[in-house]
Amino acid sequence: MIVITAPTSAIGRQVVQNILSTGTPLRVVARDPARLAPGVAEQAEVVRGSHSDPAVVADAFAGAGAVFWLVPPDPHAPSLEAAFSGFARAAIEAFPSVGRVVGVSALGRGTAVAGNAGYVTASLAMDDLIAATGVPYRALTMPSFMDNLLRQAGLIKSQGIFTAVYDPERPLPLVATRDIAAVAARLLRDDTWTGYEEVPVLGPELLSQNDLAAVMSDVLGRPVRYQRTTPEATLQLARSQGVSEAMAHGRVDMLVAKDNGLDHTILGTPLGGTTFRQWCLDVLKPAVDA
Repeated sequence: MIVITAPTSAIGRQVVQNILSTGTPLRVVARDPARLAPGVAEQAEVVRGSHSDPAVVADAFAGAGAVFWLVPPDPHAPSLEAAFSGFARAAIEAFPSVGRVVGVSALGRGTAVAGNAGYVTASLAMDDLIAATGVPYRALTMPSFMDNLLRQAGLIKSQGIFTAVYDPERPLPLVATRDIAAVAARLLRDDTWTGYEEVPVLGPELLSQNDLAAVMSDVLGRPVRYQRTTPEATLQLARSQGVSEAMAHGRVDMLVAKDNGLDHTILGTPLGGTTFRQWCLDVLKPAVDA
């Protein structure tokens, strides 16, 4: 039995489909089962509730051979510790009873900026707690997601711009969520691995923001340019959206750390997966054209 948390998230829903396609017994943990993709409830066991709830975790993890672990975003959390390790507390206590865990994490361990990288620092601290339980654990460590650009599809369509805090010429790695889901599904079905390891999941290119703009312009058939914003403006925007101070600062600290080399631990690592151009053709263009 494979258990998938956050099955309606961008990554989780793709892991669900990948596992269902193999016929492997599946159980999902969903706060709102109505948000599951069509057909999932008919093909998988559904445990209703939050995977931060000890009672829900006990039901969901019973007899689990493998668990896919993903912490959902909580823009109102009072602290980064509460949003990550605190949310995971019940699961961490239960993980020794399951066969294996595959979790979503981030690049950056060992870099000079990792200690002040907001969400990434908190995620790596959670990884340490999971690994300390002794459960076989694979932490999928990723850079930023190509799919995050979908949040700016309206801006790209209406004004031909996208924004970030990064140096426009700094090459950075990116990854498509479908590639993360494919690696996660493979590891969840593989019962031969033991111990704890970080598994980088990366796209095949290092691209600057200006590079991204050039590819988007070509694929979309319209001019798209990058407009750099400031950490202060990003912080103010988060506040205006009702994000807590801790989570707003955590996001900005992560972005600044990425601009200062957080994701460059992967330099020299073989890269693979979906190119940014292919992702734009398959995902961004339909969203912008809709």
